[in-house]
Amino acid sequence: MPTHYHPQRRNAREQGDAEKNQGERLQKYLARARIASRRRAEELILAGAITVNGEIVRELGTRVNPETDEVRVNGRLARPTETAITIMLNKPLNTVTTAHDPEGRRTVLDLLPAQWVAERVYPVGRLDRDTEGVLLLTNDGDLALRLTHPRYELTKEYEALVEGRPSVQALRRLERGVMLEGDTRPTAPARAWIIEPAGELTWVGLELHEGRNRQARRMFDAVGHPVRRLIRTRVGPLMLDGLAPGASRLLTEEEIAKLQAGEAAQ
Repeated sequence: MPTHYHPQRRNAREQGDAEKNQGERLQKYLARARIASRRRAEELILAGAITVNGEIVRELGTRVNPETDEVRVNGRLARPTETAITIMLNKPLNTVTTAHDPEGRRTVLDLLPAQWVAERVYPVGRLDRDTEGVLLLTNDGDLALRLTHPRYELTKEYEALVEGRPSVQALRRLERGVMLEGDTRPTAPARAWIIEPAGELTWVGLELHEGRNRQARRMFDAVGHPVRRLIRTRVGPLMLDGLAPGASRLLTEEEIAKLQAGEAAQ
C-alpha cells in the first residue's frame, strides 16, 4: 500500500530534526547538568549568570552542542550527569535554604554528606531560616520543576507553636481562607486543628495546599496568634518519621514515584 504524503507531518518531523541538529536548549542542558530546574535555569540565563564558550548568554532560545560547547554557571563548569538523587533533610533552626550564603551563615548543603553535595543537589522550594522540618533537595531538574509548579502544588503539613489558644472561630477562619497583608486574594482552603496546649502557648496543626511566602506564619498572624516555633512535618507523601534535626536521607524510588504522582501521606 503506498504511503500518503502529509506535508504538515513531514514539516513537523523536519523541524524537529533541524532543532536537534542545532543542539540542545540551554535550559534543558542546565537541568540535565543538575544545576537547576528549567524554570530556575531561565532566571539564571536572564541574570547573565551563564556563559557559553566564554560569552554571556541571555537569550532563552539559545541552543548548545553538549559535545563541543563549554557551558559555565557563575564561572563553574556545567556538565550533564546521569546520577539523579533526591534527599529529605530535617532542616534545623538557624540554617538558610540556599546553596551559598554571602554572609557566611550555615546553609542546608553544609549539613549533607560531601558525596551528595558533589552531585550538585539544590533545595526544592524554601524554608525560612527560623522554620524547621522537611526540606527536599535534588539534582533532578525535571522533578524539581514538577514539585514547585503551582499546578502540582504538594500538600504541606505544619506543627506551629502559637501564642494563646486559638478559638474554634479562629481555626475556621484559617480553614476558609484569610487575607494576608500585601496580598490581593485570600489564602486557599486549608485544614487546622488543635494538637495540644503548652502552658500559655498551643501546638496547632495546619495543612496547606499552596506555597506563598512565609504563609503559615502570616496566616497565624492574621488570626491573632503569632508563631513561636514552626515545623514542617510533611511534604506530599513524605513525613519526618523520626528523622533527627540536621539529619538527612536519600529518597527511595518508590517515594520519588509517589512524589511525581502527587500522592499524599496515608
